[in-house]
Amino acid sequence: MVDTVIFDLGGVLSLSGRALDVVKRFPDHPADEVMAVMLGDYAADSDHPWHRLERGEISLDEYRAGVGRLIAQAGFRMREPGPSEPAAKKGLNFEFVRSDAMLQLVHDLRAHGCKTGVLTNNIREFRDRWRPIMDFDALFDDVVDSHEVGLRKPHPAIYELALERLGSSASQSAFLDDMDVNVRAASALGMHGILVDLDQQPAIDRVRSLVGL
Repeated sequence: MVDTVIFDLGGVLSLSGRALDVVKRFPDHPADEVMAVMLGDYAADSDHPWHRLERGEISLDEYRAGVGRLIAQAGFRMREPGPSEPAAKKGLNFEFVRSDAMLQLVHDLRAHGCKTGVLTNNIREFRDRWRPIMDFDALFDDVVDSHEVGLRKPHPAIYELALERLGSSASQSAFLDDMDVNVRAASALGMHGILVDLDQQPAIDRVRSLVGL
């Protein structure tokens, strides 16, 4: 029986923050090409500016400078934001929007006696944007943020760190993420990897089944 559930942030605890949110800024170009330029080979642990940013090695401004050169080389044109779009949606920024369905799941898990954790690939400059969407200190036993630990998913070491800090075993832990490569990495370690789609309910139902809710 699963007694620990670990959540990704963007696309899971937050409805926004999925990798595809970046692709929407370049509607005139193939999604896979945009992903490669903006985020690099996500499954790799490389020196791409996005990977370095998530590991806390560079700042957001340094990322923008580095990826700006890659955008220019690829000939991409970013869609200009409409006049009614919030300022935070302009450029490469966005706001985090809480998933109430996931929040309710967290409350139910805590009431059931489960340990809960967060494992996010994130950046220093976004911390003040996602922290206010829910009471992370009260709802989660631990939060592993990639830029703070110098590791990023899908590197196995960051999953092992999350399990160690929670005092949990892989076989009794479920992990939810919106990126298939991250879910497969968790499953390879013996965790119950669960892919979260735009419709989050199937993933929520799977967690509830695993923990016996």
